[in-house]
Amino acid sequence: MMVWLQKRRRSAGRWQPMLAVLAVAAASALAGCKTTTTVTSTSDSAHTSGASAEGDPHRRAAVRLQLAGGYYQKGQVDVAIKEATEATRIDPGLSSAFGLLGLIYMDLGQNDQAEDNFRRALQVDSNDPELNNNYGWFLCRTHRERDATTYFDKAAANRRYATPAMALQNAGICLMQTGDNERAEKYLMRAFEADASSPVAKFQLARLYLQTHRLERAEFYYGLLAKSVDPNPQTLWLGTKIAHARSDVRTEQRLSQELRARYPNSPETALLNREAFNE
Repeated sequence: MMVWLQKRRRSAGRWQPMLAVLAVAAASALAGCKTTTTVTSTSDSAHTSGASAEGDPHRRAAVRLQLAGGYYQKGQVDVAIKEATEATRIDPGLSSAFGLLGLIYMDLGQNDQAEDNFRRALQVDSNDPELNNNYGWFLCRTHRERDATTYFDKAAANRRYATPAMALQNAGICLMQTGDNERAEKYLMRAFEADASSPVAKFQLARLYLQTHRLERAEFYYGLLAKSVDPNPQTLWLGTKIAHARSDVRTEQRLSQELRARYPNSPETALLNREAFNE
């Protein structure tokens, strides 16, 4: 699971700790440059540890949430659920604790529990952009793509959201699942405009243009992608398919050879060996 950290401030009137945003790979995303949901947990232990937290329920809950996020990152899911649940008991107004529980249950495939916790989180803070993005991704994963875009739109429009491109590209991927490539393209282009460095937007645009037989555009965005990330099975396979569609034999051979040499046991290599260029 790819994880990276970035810090921002939470806009809570009574307490504003530093937060870490753990970007956690969504299941259908590109390995190495992934579409993500976000989990917020407290990261500034100087503000949430020791005696300073003992008499303050908000800080005690934040410590529990910090522990829950750490356990979840390490794959200790049962302990993470226990700590996050305790955080919600101590401070029922801690929306990010409910949000973390929603994400955990989503990953476990326990959709009823995930739905309940996401909704409780949004009842506490309906404008939180990360919660809206995460709930949108949950709706997308549970085949409610049309409903999901409402939440992605709300997340992307929020000025305090540090990564609006994330919500926009999630909306694009979600719409591609329904075959609505016209709207998907608009979202993905907005994601690219919001963050031209995003490998996800470039990958998905190249994939969309390949699917819709706009091969020059597919090659263009794939070229940008190839310059910005190290090759992996998904990117090499996408490039091979674009080259095959363009009858670019030299590039197809080069990328297919690299895919076989570097990732002989990958699913993408198996597809290549079957010449399954349309799958």
